[in-house]
Amino acid sequence: MTKFAFVFPGQGSQALKMMDALAEINVVRDTFNQASEVLGLDFWAMLQEENTENINQTINTQPLLLTASYATYLAWLERSANHLPDFVAGHSLGEYTALVAAGVLDFVDAVKLVRKRAEYMQEAVKPGEGGMAAVLGLADELVVEGCAEVMSSGAGVVQGVNFNSPGQVVIAGSKAAVDQAAEVLKAKGARKVMPLPVSVPSHCELMKPAAEKLALELDNVQFNQSKIPVVQNVNAAIANDIASIKDGLIKQLYSPVLWTDSIKTLAAQNVSVIVECGPGKVLSGLNKRIHETALIFNLNSQETLAALQEQLK
Repeated sequence: MTKFAFVFPGQGSQALKMMDALAEINVVRDTFNQASEVLGLDFWAMLQEENTENINQTINTQPLLLTASYATYLAWLERSANHLPDFVAGHSLGEYTALVAAGVLDFVDAVKLVRKRAEYMQEAVKPGEGGMAAVLGLADELVVEGCAEVMSSGAGVVQGVNFNSPGQVVIAGSKAAVDQAAEVLKAKGARKVMPLPVSVPSHCELMKPAAEKLALELDNVQFNQSKIPVVQNVNAAIANDIASIKDGLIKQLYSPVLWTDSIKTLAAQNVSVIVECGPGKVLSGLNKRIHETALIFNLNSQETLAALQEQLK
């Protein structure tokens, strides 16, 4: 039997009208209605707006992407007679979608949680004080080394936070330190360092206050035993129990996303089909560079649902 994994995208994959190709599927619209009722926001209407201002606000983006990706997953289960993936994983925010898909978290609880998570992240660093940048064409260890040099000089916090694929690392921290690190990393041989248009420096030490608040929220949420193995961001390992899943979600806020290693974990488990479930193609591009022999799928339309079903027969 072909082993396959579903992976769920994080912030940056949102786009206007991103769910239009699945709009006729009842379970998709029902899932959006459910999320909208919980938070008092019309997410479907937000996707039909003329500009991206609302969908790009972190407090909207996180529950919106969770809803979109989980709705797509439910559309798959409905079409495939509940053909569950062998593994799930998610990039940053996407880890919450993976946990809902695996039955660890209830969807409504997760929607509330990620909204709170976004609020806490936004509160942790004032707008304009944090920054993130993508570093291209430099070995991971040189990125880590360059960030450490900048931090030891007293310039502020800057760390490698998303190890996305070989030669693509995102750094985050205080804006001044990120700007300084950009010059240091170019001098070390980075092909390009691109500032990212984000309001929150995710996954660095500056997010520790947000993690403390999130930990209190997690204590009030029901966690269930996983029905599908989940590969966690913080250690690229398969979570075996509820305590390690909770711990991983707290540490995830101020620790790097080990995406390259997470996909290598799936490869080591003989996964040969990796399905990006939800909007965009960000993860698929990364996955191709990490697991070169895997079949990479995007699940985001009726046509792709049919094609995946055919592939996994």
